[in-house]
Amino acid sequence: MQGHKRVIESPLPKTGEGSGVGAYNNADNDEEGGREAMRALVNYEPAPHKVELRERPTPEIGEEEVLLKVSAVGVCGSDLHQWHATQSWPVNYPVTLGHEFGGVVVQTGRKVKGFQGGDRVVSETAASICGECVYCRSGSYNLCPKRLGFGYGMDGAMADYVRVPARCLHHIPDFVPFEDAAMTEPACVACNAVMELSRITPGDTVAVLGPGTIGLMAVQMCKLCGPGKLILVGTSRDTARLEVGRQLGADLTVMADQEDAVARVKACGDGFGAHIVVDCVGLSAALKTCLEMVRPAGQITKVGWGREPLGFSLDPLVQKAVTLQGSFSHTYRTWERVIGLMGNGQLDLAPMRRLFPLDDWENAFRTMDSLAVAKSVLIP
Repeated sequence: MQGHKRVIESPLPKTGEGSGVGAYNNADNDEEGGREAMRALVNYEPAPHKVELRERPTPEIGEEEVLLKVSAVGVCGSDLHQWHATQSWPVNYPVTLGHEFGGVVVQTGRKVKGFQGGDRVVSETAASICGECVYCRSGSYNLCPKRLGFGYGMDGAMADYVRVPARCLHHIPDFVPFEDAAMTEPACVACNAVMELSRITPGDTVAVLGPGTIGLMAVQMCKLCGPGKLILVGTSRDTARLEVGRQLGADLTVMADQEDAVARVKACGDGFGAHIVVDCVGLSAALKTCLEMVRPAGQITKVGWGREPLGFSLDPLVQKAVTLQGSFSHTYRTWERVIGLMGNGQLDLAPMRRLFPLDDWENAFRTMDSLAVAKSVLIP
């Protein structure tokens, strides 16, 4: 990328006694640790647009890790937030971005079982967990207080190679393309929110706010639950993505800046509002609309993050006896369910994305940031 310097950085820290990079050692390796250099998209400072393509050493793996050759990696809204330095979570700078990825195993640590070179896999996002707390020990490791994710807490997969704990990996069918596999993670976010944490029953009126990647995935998950009416709410900036939402199963799309979204939703049923509202908007103020839109004794499932203070009363939550359900990340069960849905052809992912080479990352970021597409996918 013009104007972007290429830097050889120091090696990544090891996570245990590992077998190194083995076959990647040769006489032409970089000077830092004797390891071959690779490309990596690095978020290097806590300021806007401090992201660039750099050369970094190919990672060394530990005894319970694998080295993965990245085949495809999705751009998440969180990557855009870090690019703009507007994120609401701590970042371990400098860090390689990317947590939605799949690839081919090229090396395994000596304690790894169930995976071998050549395996086609996708990876979960919990790059580091304590393994000892009640959440880890009961399978809810997504809630581990010490959890660190790829792309902010540990180096991610917007690179040629990434090191991954074997516990994060799932095999994928040979007929699932990697550009689909790279979208497994946001599908899991939506699946956890809709299928595992929301109480949708056939015939319900369901509203999804926000036609981004998670919102469009949520539309598909909701559709599989058999709602009576499924409404997708966005704004006039979301014209293209709302059209995709209709392709994916939304019965009605609403532009909230041009019409009364609450009134449109209430008009779809008995006038009381939606049984379930899924908030996939990255703004705190969206919750106010959810409270107005949900029916008494209904449920709001909140997926979208928002760093701003609320600035409004939560009394309607009490008055309507509404369930407010937070939803974060996913677990092993969710991943296996989503991979099964992909394998059965029950998810339609192609209308949501556009592919870009890794070297064209900035165009990929800008295209997604402009809302021209719901998902940019980088191909190293």
